[in-house]
Amino acid sequence: QVHVVESGGGLVQPGGSLRLSCVASGSGIYIMGWYRQAPGKQRDLVATITDGGSTKYADTVKGRFTISSDNAKNTVYLQMNSLKPEDTAVYYCYARRAGDTSAYWGQGTQVTVSS
Repeated sequence: QVHVVESGGGLVQPGGSLRLSCVASGSGIYIMGWYRQAPGKQRDLVATITDGGSTKYADTVKGRFTISSDNAKNTVYLQMNSLKPEDTAVYYCYARRAGDTSAYWGQGTQVTVSS
């Protein structure tokens, strides 16, 4: 079993910044990332990073968000800059472990961008 725990959400004004953190327990994790879900909408990919350092971003966040990781600590970060009201959502961290068919998800952390 892998436990995933996010932290770092909150309320920020438009144009501001937030940094989310996520730590996953266990070994063999080869990819971690972030999804987000706004009220009434589906859960969408934000960014992912592999244990080799390859990254992927949604077009809506490219140039504003940066994902990074500390593999030794099974920790991933999401630096969010130039935040917009449309970035408001619950942000979920996930991790995949070699040999498992399903991803492991955190409980989510709320990010609200509002003046």
